[in-house]
Amino acid sequence: MDNQMMKKMADTIRFLAADMIQQANSGHPGAPMGLADIAVVLSKHLKHNPKNPKWLNRDRLVFSGGHATGLIYSLLHLWGYDLSIDDIKNFRQLGSKTPGHPEYGHTPGVEITTGPLGQGVANAVGFAMASKYCASLVNSETAKIIDHYVYCLCGDGDLMEGISYEACAIAGKQQLDNLIMIYDSNRITIEGDTSLAWDEDVKLRFEAQGWKVIETDGHNYEQIDEAIEMAKRADKPVLIIAHTIIAKGALEMAGDHNSHGAPLGEDLIRRAKEVAGFDPDKKFFIPEDVLVRFRCAVEEGDLAEKEWNHLLKQAPYIEQNEALERLLNPDFDAIEWPEFEPGSEVATRDSNGKILNAIARAVPGFLGGSADLAPSNKTELKDMRDYPLGRNLHFGIREHAMAAICNGMAAYGPLLPFSATFFVFSDYMKPAVRIAALSGLRHFFVWTHDSIGVGEDGPTHQPIEHLSQFRALPGFYTFRPADASENVACWKAALGLNAPSAFVCSRQKLKVLKGEDKIAFGSAEKGGYLIKKRENAVLTIVASGSEVMLALQSGCHLEERGVMANVVSVPCYELFLQQPQEYIDGVIGPDTKVLAVEAASGSEWYRFADDVLCMESFGASGKASDLFKHFGFTIENVVARAEALVK
Repeated sequence: MDNQMMKKMADTIRFLAADMIQQANSGHPGAPMGLADIAVVLSKHLKHNPKNPKWLNRDRLVFSGGHATGLIYSLLHLWGYDLSIDDIKNFRQLGSKTPGHPEYGHTPGVEITTGPLGQGVANAVGFAMASKYCASLVNSETAKIIDHYVYCLCGDGDLMEGISYEACAIAGKQQLDNLIMIYDSNRITIEGDTSLAWDEDVKLRFEAQGWKVIETDGHNYEQIDEAIEMAKRADKPVLIIAHTIIAKGALEMAGDHNSHGAPLGEDLIRRAKEVAGFDPDKKFFIPEDVLVRFRCAVEEGDLAEKEWNHLLKQAPYIEQNEALERLLNPDFDAIEWPEFEPGSEVATRDSNGKILNAIARAVPGFLGGSADLAPSNKTELKDMRDYPLGRNLHFGIREHAMAAICNGMAAYGPLLPFSATFFVFSDYMKPAVRIAALSGLRHFFVWTHDSIGVGEDGPTHQPIEHLSQFRALPGFYTFRPADASENVACWKAALGLNAPSAFVCSRQKLKVLKGEDKIAFGSAEKGGYLIKKRENAVLTIVASGSEVMLALQSGCHLEERGVMANVVSVPCYELFLQQPQEYIDGVIGPDTKVLAVEAASGSEWYRFADDVLCMESFGASGKASDLFKHFGFTIENVVARAEALVK
């Protein structure tokens, strides 16, 4: 293909993006126009099947600069994905398949939800790690079932974000030679030239992190092609620094920081089309010869997948294909769930560790790790070796990248990843947790040291507002089990959800409740249940986690004083809210006063409760038992609050 044809293809992308943004009167033309030349060359290298966006052995393409949707949607339409020209024209409109930033599961061909800068870089590292792990399970020396690349397009803003430092350090450490990151180095931010705030040597930075770095002119087709070819032959992750001009082709706006996030204007777009040899009166125009060349992706991709599927049926691939089938079809019924002796005392972080190991023994795609806290989080998978040949991932002290990397692993396909840290450090993970919820990714978050029960480490390490924060997050399920057995029920529920879940576990030991008296009505797997029912009850005490035992004890004392109180455990507030009103009323009697008890901020409990005994300040440093007493989480105080409520 000659340069003139490639320029015509690139200009088609530029003007599709410009028209899209102009019609919506909203969007970001700079990045799509600056990256168009790179996109044309990358199209030659990308192995994918527009007919089947879920083909396992496709190359992954992550747009970390999610604002470049003008480029993303143009490419997906041109390649032949299920995205029509009408969808393109409906850019950024309510209900369209072309929202302002790419959304996983919403637009065919979008590999991961991006937009918050830097997230996509870490997601791409997660894709590459997932590919390496799956390959270790199903590949042999003579049969390579998984052998694709992961490409990531990123910009200056992505590389300024701290998450990119964390993630790229991990990629270099793991020598992910299947990862190729193309850096759109246009040296422009919204405020102006990047030198206003950033002037580091990116090449030296990445070389120091164990990457191979290639520099190229991002508008020279031969140089771009050569750079990608070199990257595919490398034995480590590769950063291609592509020096580009933002909004290239936009005449006087090319290279101007004002082109980043605003429409270019009808007049400028018309003049730019004329200069490029396009009809200025035609909007959303795709020349026939351009479309034919882009649409080759359909036939080439379909053929590549068919050849791959055929290969799986041939020796020596048959044995590897059997391993692949086990990976793709996990058998949760094969999990031998641990059992815990009623009356024994087990911290839920300890029971959670046993549960993680039980799942991993039965499910080959279940893996994960901690941000350097595995001994405290109890997340080590015993006798299962370290990544890439084993299940244990070591992220170092990099919580944000850990969360986003595991999001990428979850979006990859057959894997069920978990990540872990102390609950208070979930603050460092929040942006990636939000993306997991928005995307419906089956990523399991293990957060231990769940409350003031942390003890002597003090208020810096005692999560107060965190439960409320995550319970407020749509599409996310926060489990805080009352004991080891309830922890098992929570995991059974979580594995059945097409959504991310968190397990908020205690540092301190909690008594395992007696089996025969454990459930009076309902089920833990429905998020909440009546654990103790009394005749003629005038009060319901609702609690989660370590406070459930306090609620039970307080209920017994109230009974001695003539106040009948039911007790409810709500291990998952969000799941409980999704139950029919009839079920909720059967658990929390509408004819009783309701007292909620939780060692957290607890404001969400006012949805049900007449009074809430909760944390109204930060914690303090001291023994856990002293702290619970100091902040009023005692039988005496619960009884007093309850009696005041039912007077």
